Amino acid sequence: MIRVGIVGATGYSGVELIRLLAGHPHVQVANLYSSSAEGEALGSVFPHVQHYPLPHLSAIDAERMSADNDVVFLATPAGVSAELSPQLLKRGARVIDLSGDFRLASGELYRRWYKREPAPGEWLNRAVYGLAEWNAEQVTGAQLVANPGCYPTAALLALIPLAQSGWVNPRSWIVDAKSGVSGAGRGVSQGVHFSEINESIHAYKVAQHQHTPEIEQELSRKGGVEHVVQFTPHLVPMTRGILVTAYGQLERAVRADDVHQLYRSAYEGKPFVRLRKPGSHPRTKEVYGSNYCDISVHVDERTGRVIVLSVIDNMVKGAAGQAVQNMNLMFGWPDATGLPLVPLFP
Repeated sequence: MIRVGIVGATGYSGVELIRLLAGHPHVQVANLYSSSAEGEALGSVFPHVQHYPLPHLSAIDAERMSADNDVVFLATPAGVSAELSPQLLKRGARVIDLSGDFRLASGELYRRWYKREPAPGEWLNRAVYGLAEWNAEQVTGAQLVANPGCYPTAALLALIPLAQSGWVNPRSWIVDAKSGVSGAGRGVSQGVHFSEINESIHAYKVAQHQHTPEIEQELSRKGGVEHVVQFTPHLVPMTRGILVTAYGQLERAVRADDVHQLYRSAYEGKPFVRLRKPGSHPRTKEVYGSNYCDISVHVDERTGRVIVLSVIDNMVKGAAGQAVQNMNLMFGWPDATGLPLVPLFP
């Protein structure tokens, strides 16, 4: 058994980590940390876990955290991990960061898009981007894993095979994404007020969302040339789920069967990517509560575009589930260890 610590246990990603790790055969949830609820029982914050034997919430202390845990998950807002992670890493701790602080290799890009100071360059250079299906070898044995963002997870799993193929103009990508409200976190604001979002849908951060450079960075890494993405996120009145509809301009005549075979080859043996039958349209409900990403690919011969649909549960594959998958890789266990294999339905 390994000892796991979770920083930010009172947030949605933190409590989702607890739900998943409660069924993991090799893990003990040894320590929970919170800057706002020190000394409290987590069951007083989330009554649905009150039956599960969990430690009380502790104060954040890097020295003690490093000594008391084999791996620390940081489910914290942007900026917190940039300061806390180096303290843990210097003391030998292994860290899986669910915030955006180590996803971008460039500190300048982080400063521009996140509007705050980046983590020290030494650790940015050592962080492994934890897109498990594509970076498993690097994640295995890593000390610091940057867990991908929810939108980038859905977009990158949808687009990397095509980015590598060379069939699509690398500056033509359009990513239209729609997310449930849990992606905004547990904080209360007008933007997530029931009366404001119910029976409505709206775009936000148009041409300004901080996940844009993350998607471009990883497509460029995997594709070998610079990729440019027009990314527009939308908020929809549901709790969980992300639907990505991505478009790319083909630079050569490609049949739908060719694209489908490309994806079959790319994700063969990857347990959490499910390629749907040609002509299908995956729904967020079909991956709810699971670590799956369901993908379907379409070719519009009239316009010369390829269209990729991708759905995930933003709290699982887009956050806590992928973090557990990365932990499994770090410690040499199969990807699916401890993760639910059947989505919730209806």
